[in-house]
Amino acid sequence: MSPSTLNLVGCGILQKEVGYLIAKNNWPLATDFLPASLHIDFKRLACALQAGLARHADEQTIVFYGACHPGMDKMLNDGRTLRTSGQNCIEMLLGAEEFNRELTQGAFFLLDDWVRNWDAVIAKTFGSNIAVIRDIFHDQHRYLLCLRTPQSGDFSREAAHIGAMLDLPVQWRDVTLDHLESVVHTAIRHKLDSLHAQ
Repeated sequence: MSPSTLNLVGCGILQKEVGYLIAKNNWPLATDFLPASLHIDFKRLACALQAGLARHADEQTIVFYGACHPGMDKMLNDGRTLRTSGQNCIEMLLGAEEFNRELTQGAFFLLDDWVRNWDAVIAKTFGSNIAVIRDIFHDQHRYLLCLRTPQSGDFSREAAHIGAMLDLPVQWRDVTLDHLESVVHTAIRHKLDSLHAQ
């Protein structure tokens, strides 16, 4: 890899995990993480990502997001950059096969950061009527799947609260960073290859 530093601009949902991988691999990657709650508000997500790319307009960037916004490709083209592959951060963490299997079985995925900001995000998205919120979740989901990485804190109490609120069972899965490491490494390699081809 080139000694020149790239900038990663993107979602902060796996900030601790990405930071660990950068240090572990000594990747030439500086970070500019955006709030994880932006994925529920397309307008705010677009504004934050465009502002993040503008902050690094004179530098080389990669974007750490899935297909989290319908205008993602246009924003990437406008910013002359590329993003990590994968539909979303859960797919990046689990791999496509495992992600799709759990999704098909009715999982709603929970990560440390989402759980800790749950009440504020859910109220903003769905309002405060618990019966309505339960109906929305029960329509598509059969259980909550909490993904615990080596960098996660203990969010078991918060997850139990959410499970009780939604009347959905809570399951736990310990996950490695193998898939995430591969996704970020591939994005770095593609970016460096594109620079060398210029």
